Amino acid sequence: MKKMIIKGGQKLSGEVTIGGAKNSTVALIPAAILADTPVKFDSVPDILDVHNLMLILKKMNVVSNYSHGELEIDPTQIKNVPLPGGAIRSLRASYYFMGALLGKFGKALVGFPGGDNIGPRPIDQHIKGFRALGAIVEERDDAVSIYTSAAGLHGARIFFDIVSVGATINVLLAAVKAKGTTIIENAAKEPEIIDLATFLNNMGAQIRGAGTDIIRIKGVSNLKAQNTHTIIPDRIEAGTYLSFAAANGEGVLVKNVITEHLEPFIAKLIEMGVYLEVNEDSIYVEGGHNLTPVTIKTAPFPGFATDLQQPITPLLLKANGCSRVIDTLYPERIKHIPELKKMGVKINSQNGVISINHSANLIGASVEASEIRAGVSLLGVGLMAKGTTIINHADNILRGYERIVDKLAGLSVKIKLVDEATVSTDQ
Repeated sequence: MKKMIIKGGQKLSGEVTIGGAKNSTVALIPAAILADTPVKFDSVPDILDVHNLMLILKKMNVVSNYSHGELEIDPTQIKNVPLPGGAIRSLRASYYFMGALLGKFGKALVGFPGGDNIGPRPIDQHIKGFRALGAIVEERDDAVSIYTSAAGLHGARIFFDIVSVGATINVLLAAVKAKGTTIIENAAKEPEIIDLATFLNNMGAQIRGAGTDIIRIKGVSNLKAQNTHTIIPDRIEAGTYLSFAAANGEGVLVKNVITEHLEPFIAKLIEMGVYLEVNEDSIYVEGGHNLTPVTIKTAPFPGFATDLQQPITPLLLKANGCSRVIDTLYPERIKHIPELKKMGVKINSQNGVISINHSANLIGASVEASEIRAGVSLLGVGLMAKGTTIINHADNILRGYERIVDKLAGLSVKIKLVDEATVSTDQ
């Protein structure tokens, strides 16, 4: 495991370029095994989740090569093998291999997924969708066994009881080669789902309605890659740097942004009084002053993203008053709160509402990154605090933010990444 050492009092200035979307990438890599040809992606973020997914591919005899943002995957010699434990346990998005393997082979045995500990994320809607397509789903020995009869998968009409990005993606992957037409109602509308559908359609899939609450999938027998798929920019990474720049910056240009994907986040920054210049594919941020407190309520896209409620915390504590965060999707996403309190942040959670008060006397501390977004919120506050902050289990940050040390260096910010066994905190 790694730890980050952060010297406080550093201001951000300069430019940062956003990489490919983590939440697209972790769905696109499992989707690649549906192809009958080799597949190429570019703008692939260099994050631990990508390398863990490549380890899973290797178990299935799928060759993959990553270099400088380009990822090649050759599934033509794939073997359908059980995928228990190991990388599956550490990576929530590994459950997309359920839908991909079911669509490819008509059966799958996948260990219960792990990932960030942010509260319950049941897979009941995934299972409901698989069963509607004609699959038999059994839970055995901490794994999910999914298989079909000789008739294989067939199209179905599926109405999700709740909006679920994971279930929408998994059922889409299973249905893309099923016989007949599948209609998903109350589907999630996230940009990453559109990105996945675009990739599959470019290989010959027939998917319509991605980005709306009704998706129609007409099954096809073959999927063949014709060109390289460019992954969309990461809206969560962009929002994180925008928050840091507004809270603790002296002029930052965030490049490679699809601003439409960030509209609810941008609206909150403007409501707070942050000065922004929103361009076609970039956003310039001046440091915020005399900021107004706000109330944030997370919601499925196009609402305020749950993945941004923790990264915006460093900005909220600069507001003149009490801001509130209500996470309707993951109300237990509060692992950052006790760690932030160690740093002098006036933050509490009660009855599903996180309250963040103006916090001026921030101090460095030894804290733990329990998951990706909680960890990055600690990083943002550490830059604003007096003294040195040590973030233990920093690997969790690296799972979701590519080259974050290098990117912050480009913003005139120096942080150090060392092995946890290292004792020295010299800068």
